[in-house]
Amino acid sequence: MRSQVMGIVNVTEDSFSDGGRYLDPEKAVAHAHELIAEGADIIDVGGESTRPGATRVDPDVELRRVVPVIRALSQEGIATSVDTMRASVAAAAVEAGVGMINDVSGGLADPEMLAVMADSAVPVCLMHWNTSRFGDAAGAADHGGDVVRDVHQRLDERIEAALAAGVRNEDIVLDPGLGFAKTAKDNWTLLHALPSFVDREHRILLGASRKRFLAAIRAERGLAHDPDPATAAVTAIAAQHGVWCVRVHDVAISRDAVDVAASWNFPGDHDG
Repeated sequence: MRSQVMGIVNVTEDSFSDGGRYLDPEKAVAHAHELIAEGADIIDVGGESTRPGATRVDPDVELRRVVPVIRALSQEGIATSVDTMRASVAAAAVEAGVGMINDVSGGLADPEMLAVMADSAVPVCLMHWNTSRFGDAAGAADHGGDVVRDVHQRLDERIEAALAAGVRNEDIVLDPGLGFAKTAKDNWTLLHALPSFVDREHRILLGASRKRFLAAIRAERGLAHDPDPATAAVTAIAAQHGVWCVRVHDVAISRDAVDVAASWNFPGDHDG
């Protein structure tokens, strides 16, 4: 089975990738339709930027941004995910028909989040983000000299907490958190260790799209900023290794990469 492709729809004013182009719900829905046409399987809707230095928005503002988009897409039968660190937003998204809760804090930013996840009975993604203050530009965290071990250990802790709160084991998805309080070396080390994550019991979601460490590849050669080709390369490698899903901005190129990996892994599926 090929990896899933999650298309990103940022309903925000200050996203680093699209600069508020989809703040209007109608434009966000239209963009989601474009991503589906390009091959996305899931649409991840977020109303609050998590880029370094971003200011957290009021909960009511986040609700007004994401719920109409999720409701409209869900009514059309489009699979959706909500990218939020707030329990209230997650709960409202579930009521609107969302199919997955994607919390980059791993349930740490809001003490009520794990309870909402448990009550929702939808898949939940727990990401690794080693920081004491979510939303702050914390820089690279101290991973004790072994970022792979640290990420595995902290994800294990989040799994235990989720299970204790009543989240079903089969509903848990894990994300190693590329780019979140990690150096470029940390990110590449985690990608090199990707098989150790894929071999875990839980499905893996990978979010490498347009991260700084990928943009740096072209910058080192003095070329114009364009992280999407490098993103597609990471997508192909990740999919070849068997990640469950890749979260991307440019769906078309990453869907091609996923399909190439699937053809590589399962050549018998092609008759021609």
